[in-house]
Amino acid sequence: MFNALNRFMSRLDGEQPTQRNSGGSFGFQVLRNTNLELQIEPWFDFIIGINGRPIDNPNSGLFAQEIRNCAGGTVSLALWSAKGQRTRELHVPVPAETASLGLSLQWTPLAAAANIWHVLDVAPNSPADAAGLLPYSDYILASPEGVLHGESGLSELVDDYIGRPLRLYVYNNEYNVTREVVIQPSREWGGEGALGCVLGYGALHRLPAPLNEPVSAPGETLFDGEKVAAVPPYAEGTGAAPPPPTEAGPDTFAPAAAAAAAAPPSADLLVPAQMVAAVPMSAPTRSKKKGHNPNKALMDDYFKEGEQKSRELDNAPTGKGATVAPPPRSGGPPRAASAASTTEQPSLEQ
Repeated sequence: MFNALNRFMSRLDGEQPTQRNSGGSFGFQVLRNTNLELQIEPWFDFIIGINGRPIDNPNSGLFAQEIRNCAGGTVSLALWSAKGQRTRELHVPVPAETASLGLSLQWTPLAAAANIWHVLDVAPNSPADAAGLLPYSDYILASPEGVLHGESGLSELVDDYIGRPLRLYVYNNEYNVTREVVIQPSREWGGEGALGCVLGYGALHRLPAPLNEPVSAPGETLFDGEKVAAVPPYAEGTGAAPPPPTEAGPDTFAPAAAAAAAAPPSADLLVPAQMVAAVPMSAPTRSKKKGHNPNKALMDDYFKEGEQKSRELDNAPTGKGATVAPPPRSGGPPRAASAASTTEQPSLEQ
């Protein structure tokens, strides 16, 4: 079932046009980043838009010309990340002297980022175990020894390196790092396979988002931390006293949690059940006089009403007016006759 689903997803990716972006099917993959201040990851990030327009032309000269037109200003780049398949927008300043971003790019389909292998299980004392592969969190991306094409690309490369060290680029989802792993495939280590690990491939094993990134639930809105901190912790005109100043100085803002706790409820915020503005309930006072408990009277009326409805449904007698005689019994043993009635009626013998 999983293989059929992977083939279906691969067929959908292959049906997209080759020269049109078509919603981000192609883009400029970042191969190298020499600008350490630029938050762009090589291999994982694809540039799919520039200055609010999608990139649908593989001509690198047009892209470079758009960068030169923004020299001395800022260029807006739409980036698609293979980690979690997310899109973000980045505003990058373009130096007026060089008019270059310090990136090496290549026009590549986004589906190329799905050609990875997920390490699912690692057998003890296997070549994968000796190389330090971690189950369920490691993903084999590529190898400097050769290009991996398709699902069988890794197995073909492993067969060529039986008994020899093989270098692999491995990404770890838990630590969000990419490292180089040297593994020596062997078929004589005492188990199945040349690597001794179970690998997953396809749409069900794409790169997830790093664990250190917040996960947005459906319908959840994420706010910028700086914008949240800039909100005043109290509203003017409500009569509430401002919070005490922090020790760091007047220019620093309190944490968002402390500001929210100190802020009074605003009219624009929804207070659950309006419990904040409600009058606190007091414990009921008992009446010293017998028979003057209002709660007891309400409960008695409730039970009486329920009893009355039950009697009406069961056709029970109410006790008022003449009583109706019960219907005669249609079966059962006959009643015992008295001695007087026995002597007056003659017996019939046959």
